[in-house]
Amino acid sequence: MNIMETDETAPEAADITRLLLDEREFVLIGTAHVSQASVDIVRRAIVDENPDTVCVELDEQRHKALRNPRHWESLNLLQVLRKGQAPFLLANLVLSAFQKRMGLQTGVKPGAELAAAAETAEKFDKKVSLVDRDIRTTLLRAWRTASLWKKFNLLASLFASMFESGKIDEEELARLRQTDTLSAMLDEMAQFLPSVKRILVDERDLYMAYKIRNAPGQKVMAVVGAAHIPGITRHLRQPIDPGQIASISIIPPKPTISKLLPWIIPAVVVLLFVIGFLSGDYEKMASAAIAWVLANGLLSGLGAMLAFGHPLTVLSAFIAAPLTSLNPTIGAGFVTGFVQAGLVPPQVRDLEKVGEDISRLSGWWRNRLTRVLLVFLLSSLGSAIGTLVAFGWLKNLL
Repeated sequence: MNIMETDETAPEAADITRLLLDEREFVLIGTAHVSQASVDIVRRAIVDENPDTVCVELDEQRHKALRNPRHWESLNLLQVLRKGQAPFLLANLVLSAFQKRMGLQTGVKPGAELAAAAETAEKFDKKVSLVDRDIRTTLLRAWRTASLWKKFNLLASLFASMFESGKIDEEELARLRQTDTLSAMLDEMAQFLPSVKRILVDERDLYMAYKIRNAPGQKVMAVVGAAHIPGITRHLRQPIDPGQIASISIIPPKPTISKLLPWIIPAVVVLLFVIGFLSGDYEKMASAAIAWVLANGLLSGLGAMLAFGHPLTVLSAFIAAPLTSLNPTIGAGFVTGFVQAGLVPPQVRDLEKVGEDISRLSGWWRNRLTRVLLVFLLSSLGSAIGTLVAFGWLKNLL
C-alpha cells in the first residue's frame, strides 16, 4: 500500500490533513462544530480542492435535521411515547443542548460546517456521502455496554451539561481544534469513562474511516470534528475488516439483569405481601400497603410537579405509580407523559422553538414538548426512588 501524508502549514489550512493511499488522495478537514471559521474553511476547501466525493460526519437522521430546521413540526410525541423512545429523544436533546449554547455564543448553529459541506458539494455536483454511524446505535451501544455505576456517571454528566453556561469564543474554539489539546481531553475522558469514550469516539473513528476509504472517486474529502482526525487517519493507513464494521453497527441486547429486574421487583413485593397475609398480621399488612402507595405515589407525583406538570398529571402520577411499579410492561412516566401531552399538547411554537429553548435551562420547562419529556423522566425517577423507599417498610412484613 502506497501511503503519503503531507501537512499544510498555511494558517488557513491548519485544519487540513492529506493522505495518498493507493494512488487515491484523501483530504481530511477537522472542524469545531460551532465555529464560523470552520464553516468558511469547509466552503473554500471544496471549491479549491475540487474533490469527487465529500464525506460528512453525519448520519441520515442528523442530516435531515440540519437540512430541515422545522423537522420538529412533524414530530408525533404520542407515537414517541408509545414506542418507548422518550428516553432516546431526551438524551438526544440533552447531548445537543451544550453545543447549542456554544453556538449562541459564537453566532453559529451546531453542525453548520457539516451542513455547509453538504450544500456546497451539492451546489458543485459532487457526491455527498454520510459516513457517521446512526446516532441511535451509538447511544444504545454506549448505554447497554456500560456498568450500572458508569450509567449513573453518564446520567450525571448529561444532567450537569444542562446547567453549564457553555460560554466560549472563537479564540477558544481555535484552541479546541488543535489535535494535541483534544487528544489530552480524550485521554482524560478515557480514564473517567473508558467504555463510553470507546463507543462514542473510537468506534466511530473506525466506522467513518471505513466509509471514507470506500467512498467513490480518486479524490475524497472528509469533513469531521477535529477530535476524530487522529483516529480516522490511523485507521485509513491500514486495512479495515468489514466484519469489524458489522460488529460495531449492532445494537447489543439488554443485559439479562435489565430484562429480569422489572419482573423481580414486583415478584418480591407480591411475595412479601403473601408472607404477610399468611402470617395473619393484617394490620401490619395494611400499613405496608399504605406505605407502598404513599412512597410510590407521592414521590412520582413530586417528580411530575417539579417538571411543572398539569395538576391532573400530578394526580395521575400518584395513582399510576403504585400500580405501574408492579407492572413490568409499563412505567409511571409512560402514563404521566401521555396525560401531560393530552392536557397540555405542544403547540406549533413549541415545535418551532425547541432547538432554541433547550439552550437555556428555563426553556426545558417553558417549552411544552420538552416539559412532557421532563414529566416522563422525573415522575419515573420519583416512582423508582419510591419503590426503594417502600422496600424499607415492606421488609417489616417478614
